[in-house]
Amino acid sequence: MRKTLHELLLVKQAASSMALRDELLKPIWHAFTALDLDKSGKVSKSQLKVLSHNLCTVMRIPHDPVALEEHFKHDDEGPVSTQGYMPYLNKFILDKVQDNFDRQDFNRMCWTLCARKNLNRTHLLISDEDAFKIWCIFNFLSEEKYPLAIVTEEIEYFLRKLTEAMGGSWVEERFEDYKLELSIKQQSLSAWELITLVGTGTFSKAVDPQTLSMGITEVFHELILDVFKQGYMMKKGHKRKNWTERWFLLRPNSMSYYVSEDLAEKKGDIVLDGNCCVESLPDKEGKKCLFYVKCSDKRYEINASDKKRKQEWIQAIQMCLSLLQLGRTVPHRESLQKRRDLRQKQQAEQEELELRMRELQTANENKQHQLEAMKKAWCTPVNPGLVLFGPLQTQGWVLFVPL
Repeated sequence: MRKTLHELLLVKQAASSMALRDELLKPIWHAFTALDLDKSGKVSKSQLKVLSHNLCTVMRIPHDPVALEEHFKHDDEGPVSTQGYMPYLNKFILDKVQDNFDRQDFNRMCWTLCARKNLNRTHLLISDEDAFKIWCIFNFLSEEKYPLAIVTEEIEYFLRKLTEAMGGSWVEERFEDYKLELSIKQQSLSAWELITLVGTGTFSKAVDPQTLSMGITEVFHELILDVFKQGYMMKKGHKRKNWTERWFLLRPNSMSYYVSEDLAEKKGDIVLDGNCCVESLPDKEGKKCLFYVKCSDKRYEINASDKKRKQEWIQAIQMCLSLLQLGRTVPHRESLQKRRDLRQKQQAEQEELELRMRELQTANENKQHQLEAMKKAWCTPVNPGLVLFGPLQTQGWVLFVPL
C-alpha cells in the first residue's frame, strides 16, 4: 500500500527524532564515563542528579528532581550503571527534547565534564577550543556503538578534509604507513587519541599552529555547523538603501549575516524555504557581480567581490534550496550514512563468511572422525583366529579364518 503524505511526514519526523537522539547520546556518554572515576561502569546518584539537571537546563527541558528519586527508589545500594541510567535518560530527558536549543552549548557542557579528566595537553600544538572542535568532529564521525571509536576510514576522511582546508596536499603513502601501524594495534581511535593525533601535528609537520587552527575550524564549520559557504559580501539595506559589508554564513535553511567573521554580532537572518529563489542581477549603482535572494516577505540584494565568487554563492544557495524542496539532508551527512551502511554490509558479509568457514571446518572434522572410525572398523580383531575385514553389500561381515 502507498503511504499518505501525512504518514510519510510522520516517518520522516520519527527518523529525524531518532537521529537527534543518537547525536545527543554520544556527548552524554562522554560526560557519564567522565563521572565514573574508578572505571567501574557506575556513577553515584548525586552526580547523576547534577548531570541530569545540567542536561535539562541546556536542552530547555523542565527538570523534575523528584522523578530521578522515584526512578531509582529501589536502587539504594549505591552507584548506577549506564544501563540503569538509560531508562531514566530516555523517559525524562530524550523523549522530551526538541531541536530548539543551542547544540554547541550542549556540547560544551558535556565537553567541560569529560575534558577535565581526559584531555592531556602535553605536546599539543592546539588550543583547548580546537581540541573541543576535534572532539565534536569525533562524535560526528565515530561509530554508533559503545565505547565510542572512530575507524580508519573516517580518520582518513577527516584528515583529508583537514589537509584540504589547510591548503596542503594529501600524502597517501604517509597515511598508508600510519594505517598499517594502526591495524597492528587496534584499527580505531578514541576521542582523546584523535585529538593527540591532530594536536601533535603528526600529519601537519610543516604547518604553523595558526594554519592548523584555521583548518580545524573550517572542517568544524562544515561537518558540525553544516556551513555550506561563508565569506564577506556587500548587502543592500532595506531602509537606508546603503551598501554594508557583512560576513555571510550559509547553512541548510538560513543565510545569516554578521558584522565580522568572529560571529560576535549577528545582524540578521535570511530564512530559506522551498519557496525562496536566487537570481543574478545586472550591474547597477556602480556595483558589479550582483545577485538577489527572494523570500516570501523580502528581497535581499547582495554584491560579491568577483564573478567567480558570485557564481559560487548562487550555486551554493541553489543547492540549499534544492535540498529543502526534496526534503534531503546535507551531503556530508548523507555520505557518512552511506559509508556506515556499506561498512555494516561488509561486516555482515564477513561474519557470514566466517560462519560458513566454521561450519565447513566442523563438517570436515566430523567427516574426518567418521573416516577414522570406519578405518578402525574395517580391520578390527575379533579373536586370534578371526578377523573382520569389512562389510559386503549382500551378507553382513565376511570372516576370514587363517589356515
